[in-house]
Amino acid sequence: MYKILIVEDDAIIANSIKKCLENWGYDVELIEDFNGIIDQFVRFSPQLVLMDIALPLFNGYHWCTEIRKLSKVPIIFISSNSDNMNIVMAMNMGGDDFIAKPFDLNVLVAKVQAILRRAYSFQGEADLLEYRGAILNLSDASLIFQEQKVELTKNDFRILKILMENKGKVVSRDQMMTRLWDDNCFVDDNTLTVNIARLRKKLDEAGLTEFITTKKGSGYLVED
Repeated sequence: MYKILIVEDDAIIANSIKKCLENWGYDVELIEDFNGIIDQFVRFSPQLVLMDIALPLFNGYHWCTEIRKLSKVPIIFISSNSDNMNIVMAMNMGGDDFIAKPFDLNVLVAKVQAILRRAYSFQGEADLLEYRGAILNLSDASLIFQEQKVELTKNDFRILKILMENKGKVVSRDQMMTRLWDDNCFVDDNTLTVNIARLRKKLDEAGLTEFITTKKGSGYLVED
């Protein structure tokens, strides 16, 4: 089931779109706190965003730019500001399509279906993992914290992915080593310790202190 996030401050329009898309089998959420759009985007991890231009606090162009720092998820602008300048601006800011208000819900559904087919027919669905404000993008193996990208090695990414997928649970050293080095070659136990230490240093320098907790005799975790 594809997840769609609607960023629209007109409750009547937002709810009518939500009801229509849910009837087509989509999982739909509405933005209610227009100061916390990115937080809800990360938590919900949608496969498509419907974005109005005229919004409280900041406009849709701003939020499109913020989302593009984290994800390549398709964004369709929906707006009554449908002059050529706004359409061009929407595309230049990272939008994938533009639907002018008022619109036919059948046309909206058709565009949503077409974009989802193009975006996900030949690739896995993008996903985000979040912990303490750090966002791990599984589609491009990047880590973003406070609008800055933390450079990760292949093992850095794998370690963070394992721990963030198991947030609140201890991952044993044996489990970690099996996931990191599954090619049956012998790997010294100290190799994992070195990798964890290097990753911790990198996270500390980015401001993510005590991001990974050691449970002596058990393994590692990130707290829930």
